[in-house]
Amino acid sequence: MRMRIISGKFKGRLIRVPDSKLIRPTTDRVRETLFNLLNNKIDFDRIKVLDIYSGSGSLGLECMSRGADEIHFVEKNFQIYKNLQENINSLDAGAECRIFKMEALRFSQISDHGKYDLILADPPFSKDDIYRVVENLKINKFLNDQGIIIIERSIQTRVKDIPNFGTEPFKIIGDTCLYEI
Repeated sequence: MRMRIISGKFKGRLIRVPDSKLIRPTTDRVRETLFNLLNNKIDFDRIKVLDIYSGSGSLGLECMSRGADEIHFVEKNFQIYKNLQENINSLDAGAECRIFKMEALRFSQISDHGKYDLILADPPFSKDDIYRVVENLKINKFLNDQGIIIIERSIQTRVKDIPNFGTEPFKIIGDTCLYEI
């Protein structure tokens, strides 16, 4: 399966999504809505982005296409990691990107990666470690002062998500909930 970059310098370019039950790619509709909302909140020019549970890298690569300076990806699965590396290479974007091949929870416990302007997390809907990951990101001060965390979850996880994130979704698109932390 292929997915397109929506906007920016790589607009229309295709990236490959691995055929795996381990990932659930963010649909074009959700990505377009998310980035339209983010355009009103942040200036992508020269920001540092963290894309956790990266999968194909579509969220981080969309940020890079819009002008982000540096993207860090976190992906633990070797096959998905290889696909992500191929997607980065296909955009000639390797110098601006770094992939951490590890669990998101482990990554969030290490505080020497610097600070981020935007953190995007799109875990598989069945993964509940996202709550500890978000807690670690806060405790270990992963965000710059004006930075934001965006989490994509299922409407089915909303009952658990709201008390764990301490907020209602700021946007619901079909069966997808977007949270801003």
